[in-house]
Amino acid sequence: MSKKPLILGIESSCDETAASLVTENEQGIPVVLSNIVSSQEDVHKEFGGVVPELAARSHIEKIDWIVKKAIDKSGKKINEIDAIASTAGPGLIVCLSVGLSFGKTFALTTNKPFIAVNHLEGHALSPKLNSKLDYPYLLLLISGGHSQYLSVQSIGKYKRLGTTIDDALGEAFDKTAKLLEIEFPGGREIEVLAEKGNPEKFKLPKPIINKGGCNLSFAGLKTAVLKISKTIKNDQEKFDLAASFQKTIEEILYKKTIVAFNEFEKTNSPKEKKFVVAGGVAANKKIRAMLMKLCEEKNYQSIFPPIEFCGDNAAMIAMVGLEKFKLKLFSDLDHPAKPRWPLDEDAAFLKGAGVKF
Repeated sequence: MSKKPLILGIESSCDETAASLVTENEQGIPVVLSNIVSSQEDVHKEFGGVVPELAARSHIEKIDWIVKKAIDKSGKKINEIDAIASTAGPGLIVCLSVGLSFGKTFALTTNKPFIAVNHLEGHALSPKLNSKLDYPYLLLLISGGHSQYLSVQSIGKYKRLGTTIDDALGEAFDKTAKLLEIEFPGGREIEVLAEKGNPEKFKLPKPIINKGGCNLSFAGLKTAVLKISKTIKNDQEKFDLAASFQKTIEEILYKKTIVAFNEFEKTNSPKEKKFVVAGGVAANKKIRAMLMKLCEEKNYQSIFPPIEFCGDNAAMIAMVGLEKFKLKLFSDLDHPAKPRWPLDEDAAFLKGAGVKF
């Protein structure tokens, strides 16, 4: 039995300090030996959002301990590690630099290959952590910083079919939570409050719902929530607004995903109808249920990463490192941190006002 590669993954793109060791079994499916994530929620709570300088300082204070804990929990020794994979972007540059520098130094001192990983590629491939997922597939990546439909052809080969032209979906959830006076990070609490509310109470806009292909827009929805939130008189109305927001998001994603299915099928075989949903917002159970039902209607296989791998974590970074290690796709030690690093680098940059369809 040949030795399977052992990869150390490091993640510090925003406000989670994370490290993980990943290998694979005889069937080639990744095996997570450890996955340590240290959140900074308490650090940023009083500010109502992530403060980059405080986040970077927290990474510096914790990263050595987090990596050591991941190695100890894996039951492996440092000399057994075959390569080090660190997130190089996109993200907050002061945060990215911490994990990236640590990974490079670790690789240099142990004389092991270094692999720079795109954080979005980690999310894109995260379902591989618990299933054998073959290319190609359609991906919906929904997180605090990104909302995109992508055709995934192989590692490193992505074609963007649609993207948000303004705010990311996760950001819309977080801002709505803040308007409803939910403590940071409150986006995930919207779903909880929505269970107590009437989703028909408030009529909210669905920007570019009938145009723009499978591009997305959430800024107008967020503005509508802002206006209504100023009229809220009691908790029940707060629950109703949360429910109306949740329902509106589901309706937008339902319609836009059908458009994305049609776009994907133009260049892929009907036998390859696989739909992957990844990123932090993929943990929203109602969105999951709605998209699974849609996949049943359209004869798509729906694939979601486990809940613990939806948010930022280092297991997905190590897993991309594992894939690249097998292909000998190593990085130079002068690889820069990239605060903006799209998966489809040939796609036009659409974010911002003035986009016409």
